[in-house]
Amino acid sequence: SRMFLVGLSGGIASGKSTVVAVLRELGCAVIDADVIAREVVQPHFKAYQQIVNSFGTEILLENGEINRQALGNIIFSQPEKRQLLNSITHPEIQKEMLKQILKYFVLGYHYVILDIPLLFETNRLTKFMKYTVLVYCDPPTQLARLMRRDGLARAEAEARLAAQLPLEEKRRLATYIIDNSGEREGTRRQVLRLHARLEDSLHFLWARLAAGAVIAGLGGLWYFLLRRLIS
Repeated sequence: SRMFLVGLSGGIASGKSTVVAVLRELGCAVIDADVIAREVVQPHFKAYQQIVNSFGTEILLENGEINRQALGNIIFSQPEKRQLLNSITHPEIQKEMLKQILKYFVLGYHYVILDIPLLFETNRLTKFMKYTVLVYCDPPTQLARLMRRDGLARAEAEARLAAQLPLEEKRRLATYIIDNSGEREGTRRQVLRLHARLEDSLHFLWARLAAGAVIAGLGGLWYFLLRRLIS
């Protein structure tokens, strides 16, 4: 079976959502880690209770759900708290991502795009990617977009950017670059070219995390593969 994984990342306000929208229009299989991250912290999920125990009930809204803005303010100002949150949520996110990879593998997709905002920061999943793609924009444009999008003062926006690996460093780690500094149409043309390259690729990453579980259907092997992914 031929299927490979493509890691897609960017930086805050670099325009990754614009690129993902074009990829979806093209019929690509995209797994959004942010969407999964929001799902696994809903009440009655394992990660939810761990977060409340670790950060306190003051991060909750009146309806019992986690106040993402309040939690975000904590983790952006306290790196150790950000690491704690990641240690709670990442294993649950990765489990759900594996389930979706299995689904696309069974459906016969040639490649699957994993939209992971902190792909290069964590560097734990890049070894499973055949290619990595960075959505880039120049630093002044990124800062201006973030301030405009979130209504932040310059100092607040700079603090949020400082919490991530600079895009200039990520450029050196990525296989492909989508430069989103300019107009949307220019970005779209770059995505179309990237899609054509991926479709024509004869190289593939054997789906070692999925194929064994699908073919063998053994619970013990599934557990082993899952542990390999999250270890």
